[in-house]
Amino acid sequence: MSPAISTSNPAFERLEDQISWYDQKSSSNQRRFKWLKAVTMVSAVLVPVFSSTGVGQPYAAAALGIVIVLAEGFQQLNQFQANWIAYRSTCESLKHEKYLYLSAAGPYASVQNPVPVLADRVEGLVSQEHAKWVSAQTGAGKKPDQK
Repeated sequence: MSPAISTSNPAFERLEDQISWYDQKSSSNQRRFKWLKAVTMVSAVLVPVFSSTGVGQPYAAAALGIVIVLAEGFQQLNQFQANWIAYRSTCESLKHEKYLYLSAAGPYASVQNPVPVLADRVEGLVSQEHAKWVSAQTGAGKKPDQK
């Protein structure tokens, strides 16, 4: 029989902290991505309207084109969609780990002291996400012909 699972330890506190951080960052990146996409789509729909009907100032279509380029450039620069998906994935993996730990299931079922296992697995997930993020950041700055 497994010993009682403790939630008052540094590993569990770190787990809760990381779940909260990844959840908040995922939601923030999702909102920013969708907001920029909405701005882009609305602007793109209005360009032909302004161009063909002559509605608005003569430079309205050009201004909307600039808005589209800036919104897409900002999205590409900050990678809101990729971050949203990666952060959500890590958050869900951490939640999965939390429920395994609290249920004394999976890798926690047969160990005397599950806290070090939890610490190792949580840090593994966080380190894995960090390595992906660093790889994406360094890869984003490369020219297509670089490897």
